[in-house]
Amino acid sequence: MSDPRTIDPYQILKIAQNDDGTITRLYKFPESPAAPDHHPTHVSSGAPIVLSKDIILDQSKSTWFRVYIPRSALDNNLRLPVVIYFHGGGFILCSAAYTLPHNYVFNLAAEIPAIVVSVNYRLAPEHRLPAAYEDAMDALYRIRTSEDDWLRNHADLSNCFLMGESAGGSIAYHTGLRAAAEAQSLRPIRIRGLILHQPFFGGVQRCGSELRLVNDAILPPCVTDLLWELALPLGADRDHEYSNPTVDGGSKALKIIKSLEWKVMVTGWDGDPLYDRQIELGKLLEKMGIKVEHHFGVGGCHGIEMVDSSKAKLLNLAIQNFMCS
Repeated sequence: MSDPRTIDPYQILKIAQNDDGTITRLYKFPESPAAPDHHPTHVSSGAPIVLSKDIILDQSKSTWFRVYIPRSALDNNLRLPVVIYFHGGGFILCSAAYTLPHNYVFNLAAEIPAIVVSVNYRLAPEHRLPAAYEDAMDALYRIRTSEDDWLRNHADLSNCFLMGESAGGSIAYHTGLRAAAEAQSLRPIRIRGLILHQPFFGGVQRCGSELRLVNDAILPPCVTDLLWELALPLGADRDHEYSNPTVDGGSKALKIIKSLEWKVMVTGWDGDPLYDRQIELGKLLEKMGIKVEHHFGVGGCHGIEMVDSSKAKLLNLAIQNFMCS
């Protein structure tokens, strides 16, 4: 077993720190373009079953979102539930255009089926938290009033869910807290629940799964420490409310979530160093009287559904059942 002190988190993340507090991202992730064309009278067997388009959110912030819609909704004039999705990347990496989240969301939209809005939020450390939460709320308000034909004609805004993977799960959680407090202003959007897929949370005190998986090849605790250092407000530690949702017994906004009768789905794998924190969050929500569905598995690692299509399909089936329950 290697000594965790020899692990270089900068090398794992493929980033370099700059003197001005920014970082240089040394690896360019593969990207996939949106595919918005729809020609119902010329559908070939190879035509995509899900279409997508990019919509500018705030040009001054370089934020945008990608809308995914099953072709069947357009062909048959259907209204579908809406999933507002936040990609992972430790708050500092990736985008909604990167191929792994793009492919996952494509399949999610097809298998639910649902309209999925994947938000491209600002990244830390150039834009530290709560910038990503602010961008997420901007997206909700834009969806609420959008004149885009896909959203206007096919989105059932009364049946919305916030979902995120890893750091995106943390964004979905904190956006949920804010959206609950502004529920009346967001109408006709009605959020029904949160889908927290392997959500990324932390704390100053190491949890059991972090100690057990201190040498994890994918997300060792020294990497998560660095991610929080780069993402949290300057001077904050990992017991800040953005990182540790259990501090002081949890956010007071959880009472609003309970009163709105939202439900929450929390997923995880015991091969993920964040596993115990995910379980702890579920227990906190249940203690607050919120309906929680737990989906925890054995043997999987952090982010496995992004690369294992069979596990992604099982996750999407669980999400479909959760949304319909």
